[in-house]
Amino acid sequence: MSDDLRWRLGARLPGHDYKVFQTAFVDGIHPLTGDTKRFSLIDAVSWVNVIALTTDDQVVMIKQFRPGLDRVVLEIPGGMVDAGEAAEDAARRELHEETGYTAPTWKLLGVTSPNPAIQTNLLYSYLALDASPEHRPAPEGSEVISVETQSLAEVRQALRTGLIEHALVVAAFGLLAFELGELRRVTG
Repeated sequence: MSDDLRWRLGARLPGHDYKVFQTAFVDGIHPLTGDTKRFSLIDAVSWVNVIALTTDDQVVMIKQFRPGLDRVVLEIPGGMVDAGEAAEDAARRELHEETGYTAPTWKLLGVTSPNPAIQTNLLYSYLALDASPEHRPAPEGSEVISVETQSLAEVRQALRTGLIEHALVVAAFGLLAFELGELRRVTG
């Protein structure tokens, strides 16, 4: 990255606490003009997403209501990384809680920034292989979730048609596509 593009940031000023995230403000000095601008930030904990594949390559999917869209959406299991928790442990916990599935093999597909313009957190996307149901889902708090499996072809179609619309879920499947492409180059 070029230092001539980097703004010099001052001290953070607290905003409001909204339970799942906090706001903050920071003044920055323009790298070329020296002008000052106040940036608004959203401080949130990091998140995880899990693409869980069964032994017959079915993807473990969930449906749940999202108030921002006022409808039920098709997603993959995921959630927040608790304080002091490793991202992979959070991914394992979320898969288990939301779907009842566990998996013996885990791979980090990638780490992305959900929205670096205003958010300070990261998203860890994992691939869980040979997933199998261990118990009934036990979602926490107010979560109401339906679990289903879909073939990779069905998921691909849902991504193409916009049925899967959650941007962080789309990003995880993009990382999976890169992973599968790399595997084909190595083994093909």
